[in-house]
Order: sequence, then C-alpha cells, then structure tokens
Amino acid sequence: MRSFPLPIALTVRLSPVIVLAAAGWALSSGPLAAPQAAEQKPTGTTGTQSAPASAPSATQAPKTYTAAPAPCDSITGKTVKSLVPGAKAAGKEIASTDAELRRTCSWNALKGYEYRWLDVSFEVLASDEAAEGSYRGRLEDRSGGGPVPGLGDEAYSVVDLATEDEQQTREGVVVARAANALVIVTYNGSDFESKKAPSTDEINKGAIKAAAEAVAALADGRG
Repeated sequence: MRSFPLPIALTVRLSPVIVLAAAGWALSSGPLAAPQAAEQKPTGTTGTQSAPASAPSATQAPKTYTAAPAPCDSITGKTVKSLVPGAKAAGKEIASTDAELRRTCSWNALKGYEYRWLDVSFEVLASDEAAEGSYRGRLEDRSGGGPVPGLGDEAYSVVDLATEDEQQTREGVVVARAANALVIVTYNGSDFESKKAPSTDEINKGAIKAAAEAVAALADGRG
C-alpha cells in the first residue's frame, strides 16, 4: 500500500474536540444556589414565643445523568468496522479535564486510499435547562442541516464539504440531547487517490448511526 501524507486539515482534527470541550465546561458550572429563606421575625410581645416555622427548602429535580459513559464502548465493533474500515474496535479515548462529565473516543484509519475518522463525545451538564442552552448554542454555530427525528429528546445533523490542496473532505456532525446530556458525533472521510470525498448521504447516515448507538449507550449507563 502506498503511503500518502495526510492533509493538514486532518492532522489537526483534535482541535474541534478541545474547542467543544471548552464550550461545554462554560455551560456546566453546576447547579444554581437555592434561594435563601426569608428572615422571620417574632410576632408576639408577651409570653413564650413559639419557634418560627421553617421555610420550605428549594430543591432541584435530580439529574437524569450524573456521569458520562465510557465512549469507546458506546459503538459496537460491527459499526466501527463499517464506518472506519481498518480501525481497531477499541478506539482511543481523548484525555479530558473532567472524565466524569466530558469524555470522547476517536477511531481513524487509512485503508487503501480511503480515510475515515469518527469521534463520539458525551457531555453531562448540570440540568436539562443547561443542556438545552448548550444544544441551542451549537445550532446557532451551524448552517444547513436539519433535525433528526427519534434521536434523544432532540437532535440535528449537518454535513459540510472542505477542499484543501485539491483534496476533498466531507464531514458530518450530529448533536443529540437526552435530558441533561449531549452526544456529539463527528464523522468524516476522504479518498486520497481520486481526491474526492464520500457522498453526503454516506457521511450523514454514518454519523446518525453512530449517534443512535451512543444515545442508547448513554441510557444503558444511566447512574
């Protein structure tokens, strides 16, 4: 097999993961503090005064998800083989500043002239509202694409084509929200012989398939 240098764009594929991580942490700063109970003053002037009734404490609804599942176990070996031919099923987990809340696994391989890359990330936020805000923010940064019905509480996918030094790369991104957690899947590919990218349909369906398995893994690992 002939060896071809990878495009610069692919050698820095991990940068978006770091950026996404930074964005996620900004929105997951923890539960809001409960409001303080109003000060109660005694009303009687003579006799023994009874203790004032305690104000009801404000409580938050329990979080559906408290930790991110193991991302490299979230996709079946069969799916990895289908989407990233030549890649090891185990994948490689990316170091995280807080593995309880944010975890990512990557698979990539060059088989013949065909190159594929798959990232699966889990991001657990403080509440459903925080996750909704992060989800909406990600939509604002994207153009095109559309919703993916039946995936989590809400999901969307978008596919973009990039060209560098006449080499095409097509990348699909799926973001799904399930309660207070997000699943982010990035899937891309190139052909270094023809310099053409895989079809939009192939990349989009592959990204959605991986996202569906990741959302199911999130539900199975609920804790």
